[in-house]
Amino acid sequence: MTVLVRSRRVVTPEGVRPLGVDVVDGRIAGLRPYDAGGGLDLGDVALLPGLVDTHVHVNEPGRTHWEGFATATRAAAAGGVTTVVDMPLNSLPPTTTVPNLEIKKKAARGQIAVDVGFWGGAIPGNLGDLRPLWDAGVFGVKCFLSPSGVDEFPALDGDGLTLALRELARFDGLLIVHAEDPWTLTEPTGPSYAEFLGSRTQDAEVRAIETVIAVARETGARAHIVHVSAGDAIPVLRAARSQGVRITAETCPHYLTLSAEEVTGTAFKCCPPIREAANRDALWAGLADGTLMGVVSDHSPCPADMKSPGDFAMAWGGISSLQLGLPVVWTEASARGFSLEDVVRWMARGPADFAGLAYKGRIEVGADADLVAFDPGAAFVVEAGDLAHKNPVTAYQGRTLRGVVQQTWLRGETPGHGRFLTRGAR
Repeated sequence: MTVLVRSRRVVTPEGVRPLGVDVVDGRIAGLRPYDAGGGLDLGDVALLPGLVDTHVHVNEPGRTHWEGFATATRAAAAGGVTTVVDMPLNSLPPTTTVPNLEIKKKAARGQIAVDVGFWGGAIPGNLGDLRPLWDAGVFGVKCFLSPSGVDEFPALDGDGLTLALRELARFDGLLIVHAEDPWTLTEPTGPSYAEFLGSRTQDAEVRAIETVIAVARETGARAHIVHVSAGDAIPVLRAARSQGVRITAETCPHYLTLSAEEVTGTAFKCCPPIREAANRDALWAGLADGTLMGVVSDHSPCPADMKSPGDFAMAWGGISSLQLGLPVVWTEASARGFSLEDVVRWMARGPADFAGLAYKGRIEVGADADLVAFDPGAAFVVEAGDLAHKNPVTAYQGRTLRGVVQQTWLRGETPGHGRFLTRGAR
């Protein structure tokens, strides 16, 4: 055995401990006392498991000028993310059939610096594709209940949602849902952020989530709500889970840390929107009690000119944060009294368990040796041009963050040779 690395602050499922990590053939083969010596000594720099980000829009092929597998996975590795699961849009073609999934894999092959899995898509007319996509190894299928923003990925109406969940229930598949009620959304009355925020209220999110819960209860299917921004949705989700509805949910770094009051430009635009500062407390409470399973990026980049500076009605909605999620969340979490163990639960183990990746997101014997050297006390100022994703746009420009990723290992080695992941296989 070779000790890859040791630290006085190794974050394990049993707590933070001084340990050395033994690695054989890319897996954690043993944990030994820190004082046994050997390997790279991080001292007081923390050793975390590699993060698992189950909500990433890579956009390749078709919109590779927005983002691509090479740039997205390099950004992931730089941010301590060793596993990403790619969304079925905004690539062309979208991942709504098995042939389209193969096109995406062909585009990604040889380019991925970290491990990559895929979501399929549920759109009108592809009900018969859901089981083949599941059998091909996607982690689930995604739908929208309101317009997605791209014509090739239309939303499901109420009947379509019911049909999709009934079909998925037959083989215990998973539907992940962009939940905003189209009948509650309105068009912005002008270009300002206040007008955009007013067009996408918390009610739109809550009503859509209530619809998903009702159909999940009726069908017995598994459903998951992506990027929860509305604090008012937390008690609704909490109640449904307590009643045995098979519903899970996530949130994102920008909803936990940014606020409507501080929006300064269209780099902040996303859907659902960043809401008022008072809303954030409910999201943090939902994380603390497990109503929200974790924090994932919803990395949704685009070229700078699509952000339509000054016009929130016209700008593309998406926050680029794949490389910054860990320090963004740690900065706010530590200020609120949460620990590194909490952050690891929300950003590594929780998303890994949600996706069925029991060998990811944890430092324990048998897991993949995906590791991150993270200095939680160091600080840096965000400069968009220093980030590895393709287009230098970020809502965090100029912000001082706590926590620096010093080094990332993928299966015990420097990232650069990622693998495709399929549901249920290792």
